[in-house]
Amino acid sequence: MAYNFINTDDASPESLTDLCLTCVSQNLECFCVKRPDGSLCFREAVLFPQELADQLLAKMATEGLLNDSTVGVFRNCEYLRLRRACIRTARISAEAFQKALCPHRLLELDASRVNADLTIPDILQGLATNRHCQKSLQRLFLTGLTMSSLEEPIWYRFSSLQGLRSLSLANVDFYHSGLVDVCSLPRLESLDLSNTSITNLTPLLGLKERLRSLTLYQIKRLEMSTSQILEILGQFNHLDISDDKQFTSDVARQLLEQTGILPALISLDVSGRKQVTDAAVKAFVDERPGMAFVGLLATDAGFSDFLSGEGNLKVAGEANETQICEALRRYSEREGFVREALFHLFSLTHVMEKPRHDILKLVVVGMKNHPATLNVQLAGSACVFNLTKQDLAAGMPVRLLSTVTQLLLEAMKTFPNHQQLQKNCLLSLCSDRILQEVPFNRFEAAKLVMQWLCNHEDQNMQRMAVAIISILAAKLSTEQTAQLGAELFIVKQLLHIVRQKATQGVVDATLKFTLSALWNLTDESPTTCQHFIENQGLDLFHLLVYSSISL
Repeated sequence: MAYNFINTDDASPESLTDLCLTCVSQNLECFCVKRPDGSLCFREAVLFPQELADQLLAKMATEGLLNDSTVGVFRNCEYLRLRRACIRTARISAEAFQKALCPHRLLELDASRVNADLTIPDILQGLATNRHCQKSLQRLFLTGLTMSSLEEPIWYRFSSLQGLRSLSLANVDFYHSGLVDVCSLPRLESLDLSNTSITNLTPLLGLKERLRSLTLYQIKRLEMSTSQILEILGQFNHLDISDDKQFTSDVARQLLEQTGILPALISLDVSGRKQVTDAAVKAFVDERPGMAFVGLLATDAGFSDFLSGEGNLKVAGEANETQICEALRRYSEREGFVREALFHLFSLTHVMEKPRHDILKLVVVGMKNHPATLNVQLAGSACVFNLTKQDLAAGMPVRLLSTVTQLLLEAMKTFPNHQQLQKNCLLSLCSDRILQEVPFNRFEAAKLVMQWLCNHEDQNMQRMAVAIISILAAKLSTEQTAQLGAELFIVKQLLHIVRQKATQGVVDATLKFTLSALWNLTDESPTTCQHFIENQGLDLFHLLVYSSISL
């Protein structure tokens, strides 16, 4: 339910709504006063259309602006009415959550990956303070949350949310007793138990007649035989039993070979499972003509024409571009599958001759969702280079390139010692279109590239790095240039390169870009000039001017 604030057509200007939401969220304090507890309140009572209130909250969460202070603006339910509340990855306390969000008659709440201070019991306790919300709430996403703090006893009751139809507990330390509680929900139709600590699925028998969607991705501690697992399957429309290739269970094979099971199935995901063949999948799908999706990534299946993914049956796999893109769309939050899909995508992007912003957007989502996972960033940055190299960048929307560039800078900052990742990012940054036309944090980029330059002697990459710095330095403000040049190590490294070239009697692109960078950094910057003089820069340049080297 997360809102997408990038226009589906990245080449188009941002909508007026998006621009206004950005302005309000980034300048919230200008429109507000502070309550005694430090939370913000709009200075004037402004009635927001309900959908805009939802979008403002999601915008603040997405941009990392939602905290105990800023969430206070939503305490006024009369003027800011929330129905679909998205607070993903926000940093708010249990008290702030209860005061600002729980008074609303919510239909949906997405609290995935909020900070550890806000636990699942905190959320359930807060929702319990509003009897209207207990009845109205239909969808609840608690992915990645903790069940309780170490100091508090574990207590929670999902069963109080009588209107709940969809519940996600993926990546939660969730056990059997909690599942019994969940299975008492009278209207539950969709349940995600991915990567939980569930050992027994028997309580699901109580939901057999009404549960329509069950996701069991990467269930690691299940203590049930394959036949016992198959017995609990009811009238599902959607079933996901994928895993990350760690287990050797034959549940997928037995499911595919069992006739008469799951006649109403629309989608089946067995990605990462063993003993899955094209023939078995085709026979299974043929018996269920209503099927619209099959997940086959990291299996031995998906290579027949029937499973190409080109027709009405969508397939997430690795056999072709269509399957790989489907995998990136569906598995954007599954680290292992994103890595797998990007690995296969990389081999395809080598030969792309036309700009493919649709594919680049999928790479962006994967990198954005897993910023601390080296293998995802490594594969993603390699794909970015292939998709934006040479003339391909010219055909990409500026806003998309801006997002991509910031992700590359984040990757460089997160993994400063990984040479191949740094190389991938530098290769992508060394683009006239990106350096000249795309908005991004050029000051941060210049610092990161300089840090790389100081730690590596690769001649080819050195030439590229000084070229990037030369162009970036010319784009910085006078204050930023002075601040960058004030770093002694930067001036010393650039002079070191000039000295190397002078000693070798070599005039090449590296030397010319380095001289250009020094010119831009010393311009109107007394501190940089001082560093330049104190490190024998004048003597070195005098040598260059009066030597036999022809610049």
